[in-house]
Amino acid sequence: MTSDDQGRGPIRVVLVDDHAMFRSGVRGELAGSTLVEVVGEAGDDDAAVAAVAEHRPDVVLLDVHMPGGGGVEVIRRTTESGLRPTFLALSVSDASEDVIAVIRAGARGYVTKNITPAELADAVRRVHEGDAVFSPRLAGFVLDAFTGPAPQPETELDLLTPREREVLQHIARGYMYKEIALRLDISPKTVEAHVSSVLRKLQLSSRHELTRWAADRGLG
Repeated sequence: MTSDDQGRGPIRVVLVDDHAMFRSGVRGELAGSTLVEVVGEAGDDDAAVAAVAEHRPDVVLLDVHMPGGGGVEVIRRTTESGLRPTFLALSVSDASEDVIAVIRAGARGYVTKNITPAELADAVRRVHEGDAVFSPRLAGFVLDAFTGPAPQPETELDLLTPREREVLQHIARGYMYKEIALRLDISPKTVEAHVSSVLRKLQLSSRHELTRWAADRGLG
């Protein structure tokens, strides 16, 4: 760390994840770092936007899947409010569609939750300084996605990720969130996050409208 860095103090971070125990663990792991200070935390989209507005952090560490839309929604709402922190995704998911979606939304990097505390603090420092940071196997997803111009969606369904389409099909067939979670081997909260994302992308406001939309297109 340079003398200038010491004069500025540690990088101020807001931690966003819907699991309180995980937030506590990350806070504890970063407590010994001279690079990073966790100044606030949040467990859902609304609390995340409020925490960023209150604390004005340098970097937001955020999970991808949360009730209400997850990391993409947090980035969108924060940006629309006029705030411009740097976003670094910290997620258990290494699915290409999750990586690409959050980077397209505006995140500066994406690391998975098996990262060490020292590596995480360094990743925060690097994105704060303007670098793009990715866990090793994820960088290829981003390079592939941004090699050429993004294809324009031909239909509304093209707006959805493969996993979102799977969830939509199960919704159309009348399955409840817990049933969908069992069938797709994901958590009910992740199902809820996918449904919220689908509603936003299709500009619908309720599960009832979503079910009717899917039925009208023969997706059941």
